[in-house]
Amino acid sequence: MSAQQKIIGVGIAAVSIGVVALALIAARTPAAIAADDGVSVAPAGATTNDTGVRYRTVKVDGLDIFYREAGPPDAPAVLLLHGFPTSSHMFRNLIPALSDKWRVIAPDYPGFGNSSMPSVDEFEYTFDRLAEVIDEFTEKVGLETYSMYVMDYGAPVGFRLATKHPERIESLIVQNGNAYEEGLLDFWDPIRAYWADKTTENADALRGLFTIDATKWQYTHGVRDTEAISPDNWNVDQPLLDREGNNEIQLALFYSYGSNPPLYPAWQEYLRTYQPPTLIVWGANDPIFPAEGAHPYKRDLADLEFHLLDTGHFALEEDGETIARLIRSFLERKAGSSR
Repeated sequence: MSAQQKIIGVGIAAVSIGVVALALIAARTPAAIAADDGVSVAPAGATTNDTGVRYRTVKVDGLDIFYREAGPPDAPAVLLLHGFPTSSHMFRNLIPALSDKWRVIAPDYPGFGNSSMPSVDEFEYTFDRLAEVIDEFTEKVGLETYSMYVMDYGAPVGFRLATKHPERIESLIVQNGNAYEEGLLDFWDPIRAYWADKTTENADALRGLFTIDATKWQYTHGVRDTEAISPDNWNVDQPLLDREGNNEIQLALFYSYGSNPPLYPAWQEYLRTYQPPTLIVWGANDPIFPAEGAHPYKRDLADLEFHLLDTGHFALEEDGETIARLIRSFLERKAGSSR
């Protein structure tokens, strides 16, 4: 045998040994490999992230309504209703903090986040209409009873649901969500002017609220440490505000907000009559919904836990861990849990 033939023979043998070795490795199960490494691997078909967040969409009145969901499907439910100019993104950290014991669901309203954004000519952007969509949404996703977290725009949406279906509301969590005239101070003066006279001039005076500077201000004003606030917030919200036609949607909702104060007496009567257990976790330094709007809840609610936090409008950004802890304690005592 020539030297060249010997070299080729050795190469073939090496390849054969390699093929056999690969076959033996392939024959080993993932569990067996992991056991050798001291790692536990779930069997096939098992889930290792039962409370992980899922990103879903459901049809409501022909619209795609996006929502985030986590937690056991048979657990007590918590509905999270977001504010302006954000979306369910504002609850991205709170959802997994609650999802071990509760079914947590956070939808995006039409015109916000990842939900459909029909034009103002195609959809009536009013708080009545948003509440109708979210009401149907709760039925589509099987929320028969639920606790409700309301913030900013979430308050007029949520209180419409509560007054329509008081039997469905197990408890309330209110974070900078207004239901009293005392909570509408100087910030609202140009918006009140728009309610009184829906002119182009009054509308244009509000367009500055749709800029990146205004969005960033909402997140950073009144916080203890601006470096604790992630720029991901305005970098997510602003491109959505900047979509063609979205400014007109937001102007329509600014105008529709004027329909809310006349409903405050009915919402307050709901609170007095049904006495839902309520947790207030309010950013005290918020100029949009200041602490003056938090205190009046004490007049109407007997079962009230009240916390003013030294932070701003989007209190979850700076005090999310504190709020999650307070919510967990509150829900365990007032709304139950599955485990």
